Amino acid sequence: MLTPASQVLRYSALFAGVSYGLYRQSNLNAQSHKAKVDRDFAHQESLISQAKAEFKKKNMPQETASKAGSDPNDPKFDLEGYLTTLMGEKAT
Repeated sequence: MLTPASQVLRYSALFAGVSYGLYRQSNLNAQSHKAKVDRDFAHQESLISQAKAEFKKKNMPQETASKAGSDPNDPKFDLEGYLTTLMGEKAT
C-alpha cells in the first residue's frame, strides 16, 4: 500500500506528463500547419510566375513584330508586310 504523499506525487507526475504531452502536440500541429501554409503559398507563387512567363512568351512575338515592322528606319523594315497589316486593320 502506498502512502498518501507518494500517491499525490504519482498523480501529480502523471498530470504533468499528460499536460506536457498536450502542449507539445499542439505546438507540433501548429508548426506543421504553418509549414503546409508556407508550402502552399510558395506553390501558388511559382504557378503565378509560370503563368506570367507563358503569357509574356505568348504575347511578346506579336508586339515585337508589330513594333519592328512599323519603323521605316529599321533595316529589317518590310513595306509589303506593313501595308498588309494596315489593310487588315482597316478591314476589321
